[in-house]
Amino acid sequence: MIALAEALGWPYETRQLSWNVLNHLPNPVIGAHAFTLDRDAATLQPPWPDLVIAASRRAAPVARWIKARSGNRTRLVHLLHTQMNPRYFDLVVTSAQFRVPTAPNVLRTTLPLNVVEPATREAAACAWRPRLSHLPGPWIGVLVGGTSSSHRFDATTARALAERANAMAQATGGSLLVTTSRRTPCEAADVLAAGLTVPHYFHAWRADDPDNPYPAFLALCARFLVTGDSASLPAEAAATGAPVTLFEWPSIRPPRSLPAMVKPIHRALVYNGWYKPRRDFAAFHAGLRDAGLVDTESPATPPDDMARVVSAVRALFERDRPMDSAAAICQSTGHSS
Repeated sequence: MIALAEALGWPYETRQLSWNVLNHLPNPVIGAHAFTLDRDAATLQPPWPDLVIAASRRAAPVARWIKARSGNRTRLVHLLHTQMNPRYFDLVVTSAQFRVPTAPNVLRTTLPLNVVEPATREAAACAWRPRLSHLPGPWIGVLVGGTSSSHRFDATTARALAERANAMAQATGGSLLVTTSRRTPCEAADVLAAGLTVPHYFHAWRADDPDNPYPAFLALCARFLVTGDSASLPAEAAATGAPVTLFEWPSIRPPRSLPAMVKPIHRALVYNGWYKPRRDFAAFHAGLRDAGLVDTESPATPPDDMARVVSAVRALFERDRPMDSAAAICQSTGHSS
């Protein structure tokens, strides 16, 4: 959200939101109300902004509440998914894994908007390059996700990843720069580290680590091997323009096909927010392949999705009136669903 506000170049304020137990109600039940907020509604007062940028399920009713209080003057730009009918929003910005239904006001991006900025990558690279200079090049980044609702990253998977990474390094005569992440199980991380037989640097993820080499690896590596259990790791690797190989393994909850007679009902439930489908990372990865960003030795130039979104947001105001006050950004405390 902040990245989009910065790209727009308009003045903005942020609001950190927290929630009470009523936030677990379905969004179609909550509607355009703020009773799900935990003592935060008092911080949302006039004058109402021209634009609210919010993200994910819980912020959607609050954004609609602000729009109603403004006399429908406020424009709503919602990121990720709304879990309610998209017609209530001026623009919904999403990507394939969220399975948001198609609508005239839904804009799909190839990559997320919040990838690590080039300046951040380069600054980290300056600090880490001397610390890694003993390792032969080319450097291959191994970006490791972990267990999720759709994938289990266990010891067997970790061994297979180590074998794949070793083979890539042996083929080039280079080294591996490996980093785990918040979702990587400790046992699997240990198995992965023990299975590496080529020159490497292994970083085990730690919370609030001031010395996390992840942004440096994005800048320093000539290519990447990335686990396919998420959207963020493949997207951030692809955004560098380097070759990216996806390491995929079977999902523990593969998508099920629905009988033809049930599909219209399912679509209606999803479209109106009564049912939230599981994320479809396979669809997201297929989009990366179709764009020529992964699993190719000559990757295409990463698309400027931010420019597309900025243009679409500006168009909301060019149609009716100029921008004349600050944008507001609703941010959730804790995990957003």
